[in-house]
Amino acid sequence: MFPALETELKQETLPDPYEDFMYHHLQYYGYFKAQRGSLPNSATHQHVWKNNPRYLLSGSFGEREDVIPDPLQKEKLLWPTCLCSTVHRQLEAVSRDSLMLGSPLLKSRQLLHDEFGEVNPCLREPRDLFAAFSSSGPLQAPRWPIECEVIKENLHHIEWVPPQPEYFYQPTGNEKLPEIVGEEKGTVVYQLDSVPTEGSYFTSSRVGGKRGIIRELAVTLQGPEDNTLLFESRFESGNLQKAVRVDTYEYELTLRTDLYTNKHTQWFYFRVQNTRKDATYRFTIVNLLKPKSLYTIGMKPLMYSQLDASTHNIGWRREGNEIRYYKNNRDDGQQLFYCLTWTIQFPHDQDTCFFAHFYPYTYTDLQCYLLSVANNPVQSQFCKLRTLCRSLAGNTVYLLTITNPARTPQEAAAKKAVVLSARVHPGESNGSWIMKGFLDFILSNSPDAQLLRDIFVFKVVPMLNPDGVIVGNYRCSLAGRDLNRHYKTILKESFPCIWYTRNMIKRLLEEREVLLYCDFHGHSRKNNIFLYGCNSNDRKYWLHERVFPLMLSKNAPDKFSFHSCNFKVQKCKEGTGRVVMWRMGILNSYTMESTFGGSTLGHKRDTHFTTEDLKSLGYHVCDTLLDFCDPDRTKFMQCLAELKELLQQEIHKKFNELGQDMDLEGSWSDISLSDIESSTSGSDSSLSDGLPLHLLNIAHEVNQKKKMYKKKKKKPLQTRKQRNEQYQKNNLMRELKLMEDVPERAGFASTLQKQPTFFRNSENASSSTMRNDKPRLNELRGRDKGTSLDPSKMASLILTKNKERMQTEKPGFIVSCSPKRSTNPSQEPVPDMKPNWSRNRYPATRRGRTTMTVYPFLHIYTYP
Repeated sequence: MFPALETELKQETLPDPYEDFMYHHLQYYGYFKAQRGSLPNSATHQHVWKNNPRYLLSGSFGEREDVIPDPLQKEKLLWPTCLCSTVHRQLEAVSRDSLMLGSPLLKSRQLLHDEFGEVNPCLREPRDLFAAFSSSGPLQAPRWPIECEVIKENLHHIEWVPPQPEYFYQPTGNEKLPEIVGEEKGTVVYQLDSVPTEGSYFTSSRVGGKRGIIRELAVTLQGPEDNTLLFESRFESGNLQKAVRVDTYEYELTLRTDLYTNKHTQWFYFRVQNTRKDATYRFTIVNLLKPKSLYTIGMKPLMYSQLDASTHNIGWRREGNEIRYYKNNRDDGQQLFYCLTWTIQFPHDQDTCFFAHFYPYTYTDLQCYLLSVANNPVQSQFCKLRTLCRSLAGNTVYLLTITNPARTPQEAAAKKAVVLSARVHPGESNGSWIMKGFLDFILSNSPDAQLLRDIFVFKVVPMLNPDGVIVGNYRCSLAGRDLNRHYKTILKESFPCIWYTRNMIKRLLEEREVLLYCDFHGHSRKNNIFLYGCNSNDRKYWLHERVFPLMLSKNAPDKFSFHSCNFKVQKCKEGTGRVVMWRMGILNSYTMESTFGGSTLGHKRDTHFTTEDLKSLGYHVCDTLLDFCDPDRTKFMQCLAELKELLQQEIHKKFNELGQDMDLEGSWSDISLSDIESSTSGSDSSLSDGLPLHLLNIAHEVNQKKKMYKKKKKKPLQTRKQRNEQYQKNNLMRELKLMEDVPERAGFASTLQKQPTFFRNSENASSSTMRNDKPRLNELRGRDKGTSLDPSKMASLILTKNKERMQTEKPGFIVSCSPKRSTNPSQEPVPDMKPNWSRNRYPATRRGRTTMTVYPFLHIYTYP
């Protein structure tokens, strides 16, 4: 089998002196308790690591701890049970004498054994990244910015579907609009002090956030009769900055802006304790930023009672009365705020309740779900879990690859790809619930799910912005920027989640066609679920990008609204995922917007969406994919014909609004679709675009220096031609100034006396030229500043006058205009008048010999 190994096994082995010493040394100090002959074999069967439960690793993600305490037990587990008896006896003979085997073959941990016990000299496949985690092991703890205080409690909410529809709130018109009084007339009962302020930026993170003792921010109760509510938001995805008690049962709440910014207050999630059952409480959030909200058309906030969850198995539910969304009456002159107020009656005394803008879905919730998938022996066969990258804070961004193993390489290469992502905006948790519904279905044993895995390769990024989700941001990452405006970024270190996602899709496009890209979002101003897409410029695929949304509206008619879809590509959305992927070549590139409210369609009209409704949409996405890729193109062509008819109606409607008549027969398909559609009503994140905050300060300093430099210029020039003319003019004036100042320099006469007659005559000619040209120079200086001087004409004029004067003073001497040394004998001095070169090193003497300057543009000077 291995000649070198057989030869070594036949030889008589002697104990290694160093090994023998270390054996006695470790045994003496109690560090080695195994028998002398014990030897863990490194050439272990590959199956042992994956299938033996004793080899499952515990600890957090990335930490590897051996859970086998006894070395003897470890030896037995590591020992190969599938080796043939002959090789087994030979290895035992060697192991009795030496712990360190001499053969390099047996030292390797990459040798594999086949089913018959034969050793195959090939590398072991890399172990699955998360295949070794047990369901009882701890998860990767979230990493927080070091400025954030985090309580040690682990929160968990049960999933629950209300048995009855939760209808929108119907305004009565008598709702109270409480006047905002603030801290001046109220009592602060909760306030975060360790929140990063505007102007700072993210520097580092750690598990558990800020070091030190976690302070108690809530007020101290004076006794059992004290009915003050105790607030808390320093947990995962929590958001509440301050609570002010303005009346016995009335509180004004201030939300925390996205970290390192002064905007994006929308998401709230906080806890209250010490409740009273029979009292009516009023909560008013005073610093919301959006002028329009679903709360104006009946949306209710969510409440969760721990006593109801533990006793009645009731989870999150819509609650609240007297709901109003209105403009804040306190104007600070800087920013306009809006208020949300509602009243509530708690179901129990001394209960712990939570309020939220929408159903929370945290980073820990995602990890628990992915861990269950990784530990599922069936699902882990076709769902591979990998790390896409690490976020700014060091949290893992997960990538799932879901597909059934192909039977042949040709079948694998023929599969098309589908890319899905969610939670680029951390406060839009509805995207995570749709993603969860999609994963539940695609990982199931349903025949449709198996068919989808057979024909597609799914690339799924379930949480693009884990940092923002952890700290409770609504829209931004820890860079203080909206990641959905930076898909074109080259700043890998500042926006790693987006950069690696785009790079992954770019590589995917190189190896296979990507049929569909969809990014799951939430919408705060429109009900229902809809898609934003991109109009195709290729007439071959005209209206094809609208087929998938139309099919989805037919499969989910009570949730999905095709009329709310929009396919216009706006300039401000060029950095979004759907536009960037569309420009990379993905025709069906979408942003799925799911409302925070509910539906206005079908039998679910005027009711709030539950988590089950959102998860069902994930199933409908899979169902629509099958219809979209059906080999029978009947459905596709029917949808295409319906789209053309809808478009004709829209064009007629548009022209009627404009008061124009137009015959669309034969020419209507040439009309630009972008002219028909209005702009999308998505959030304006232009203020969250640009450089990350830690680079913004550097850019500000550079801009300040540029401004100071510009202030020094008297008159900024606009064109390159003007700059060139000004440059030549300045050089020429400098040369003329030098020529004018030569006779006035000190020491010029004494230097002139030491020079030969030849140079004196030349300088006299030059001086005569300058004296005669001085009026001309003054004439040039007296020109209007707005008149452009032609330096070439000025140089030609002076050069001509120099030639004339030189020939007048010395007719036999001709000025050369060539930069090279002349070879003409007529231009050389007389032999007996060999010049005696001056050695004077002073500048006045050096410049005193400048007899002529014929190339003022090239800065050529003549020095001794």
